[in-house]
Amino acid sequence: MKTKDMELPRFKSESEEAEWWASPAGREYVKRKSRELKERGVKPAGSGLVAKLNKRKSVQIAIRLPEGDLERAREVAGTKGIGYQTLIKMLVREGLERERRRR
Repeated sequence: MKTKDMELPRFKSESEEAEWWASPAGREYVKRKSRELKERGVKPAGSGLVAKLNKRKSVQIAIRLPEGDLERAREVAGTKGIGYQTLIKMLVREGLERERRRR
């Protein structure tokens, strides 16, 4: 199937969308779309969410994580096509938001 023939499904929720992007179909869509853009000489813009995270002012910190957790973060990030540090920032944000809603 060519990229032009591929269409994004309609999602009922953010979690359904996240699952699709992390699935083989979602990863294949990204790969094909990236190849198509590269062939046309267009530099891909990347994820809107990642761009939003990168625009926010951030403070550099040092944090120690168990090796296993860091390796797992790298694996998960790789399947999602993002950097492991971006994934960790997203997970921290989601956890903080979840805790805020509990109050």
